Amino acid sequence: MTETITVGIGPLSIADVVAVARGGAQIELSDESRAEVARSREIIEALANDTVPHYGISTGFGALANTHIPLEKRQRLQRSLVASHAAGSGAPVEREVVRALMLLRISTLATGRTGIRPQTLELYVAMLNAGITPVVREYGSLGCSGDLAPLAHCALALMGEDEVHDAQGRLMSTSEAFAAAGLEPVVLQEKEGLALINGTDGMLGQLCLAIDDLSMLLTTADIAAGMSVEGLLGTDDVFAADLQALRPHPGQALSAENLRKVLKDSGIRDSHRDPNACTRVQDAYSLRCSPQVHGAARDTLAHAVTVAERELAAAVDNPVVTLDGRVESNGNFHGAPVAYVLDFLAIVIADVASMSERRTDRFLDVARNHGLPPFLADDPGTDSGLMIAQYTAAGVVSELKRLAAPASVDSIPSSAMQEDHVSMGWAGARKLRRAVDGLTRVLAIELLTAARGIQLRAPLQPGPVAVAVIDELAVPGPGADRFLSPEIESVVASVADGNVRAAAQQAAGPLA
Repeated sequence: MTETITVGIGPLSIADVVAVARGGAQIELSDESRAEVARSREIIEALANDTVPHYGISTGFGALANTHIPLEKRQRLQRSLVASHAAGSGAPVEREVVRALMLLRISTLATGRTGIRPQTLELYVAMLNAGITPVVREYGSLGCSGDLAPLAHCALALMGEDEVHDAQGRLMSTSEAFAAAGLEPVVLQEKEGLALINGTDGMLGQLCLAIDDLSMLLTTADIAAGMSVEGLLGTDDVFAADLQALRPHPGQALSAENLRKVLKDSGIRDSHRDPNACTRVQDAYSLRCSPQVHGAARDTLAHAVTVAERELAAAVDNPVVTLDGRVESNGNFHGAPVAYVLDFLAIVIADVASMSERRTDRFLDVARNHGLPPFLADDPGTDSGLMIAQYTAAGVVSELKRLAAPASVDSIPSSAMQEDHVSMGWAGARKLRRAVDGLTRVLAIELLTAARGIQLRAPLQPGPVAVAVIDELAVPGPGADRFLSPEIESVVASVADGNVRAAAQQAAGPLA
């Protein structure tokens, strides 16, 4: 049965955004929302007939805000606004991103703070529920005055124009998709063009999706690190709870707890507990400091969740209809709060991936892997083993470091210097999505490498978590060289789908 989420006066959750964007959940408007939308629309219509100009209602936009628009030109004004702002360029962005931004714009419209007409909002809801997804292109948003071009392409679809993908993913004209779904386009009235395009919904939607991905990937990073510690004959003593409590960062404690669970009941670990037999005093940083790095990443993610939840509770438009009935200009459309955390998460990803790649590399170096063959090869020299898998991880990490350069420190003035400082939050969101994909791949290569290293420790037996993860990866064990790319992509899919985390939790119990 398809999930239905009520959109109304209260904020959506991150889980709601993910359910609609990725899970195809349906939405419905609350009765309270419908009443508030109708009430605020009455205020806008009263101002539309006022002899005093009101921004966005009877004036132009941006640098043209002082231009009064006569009544007979106002429908044309709204269409001109949307059509001119639907100036995106480049490849279409992902369906889940467009569905997320559509939902978030609907959520703001449903607060009654924008002055949208009820019938326009109802059509937006129907379009989303029908699975009709406007074509939104890669470039066009500066992350200020809203994600203008992305949202304008969605608004253009409400008017029956441009192209969309239907629920089956087929590209077609909007008019064709609307006809098939039994929908009628709208003719926008005063203020509606602004209400449809003036929000941070694109960057916020992508932040919510990244939070969902990273909540899974940071747990997977702990699993991979634990298996690397196991396969490299490292110690779990440094992950003891009392040692971690000496530096009381919450994320660090959670990561250390995960690592203890991953290494529990490992015969490989037990094989070198005797201090008289193990001469190493301490492990390398990439093993020993995993909780500190992964934990800091978790705390950064928790901050991002806080920002996202605040933004989900916001009503972003300009001007807005206040609770007491005023229509006021404001600067809440500026994307800085979201842009900063999008950049922060890209930095975190680069560092977590960099540490993962270093653990992978240790497995392959005979001088550091404590008795394993060079590159984990079956016949070193004839075989190269996982040598080039590390190259792949290193190439991805190098790109992640470039993607960690913040977008939010840049600003290019626009609109004849009226919009003279912008957030570039959309650009931060786009590079964060690429970074999430890169981290997925780097962790997959570490898991593939750790699995082979652990298997080469036979007859020593790994712990239950490593056994469960290796079974889930379902790739051939050590042996002569073979075509490696399909194995890497298979593990990438297992990581991305959450199957690695699920397998580990079946063996270990809940992991943070």
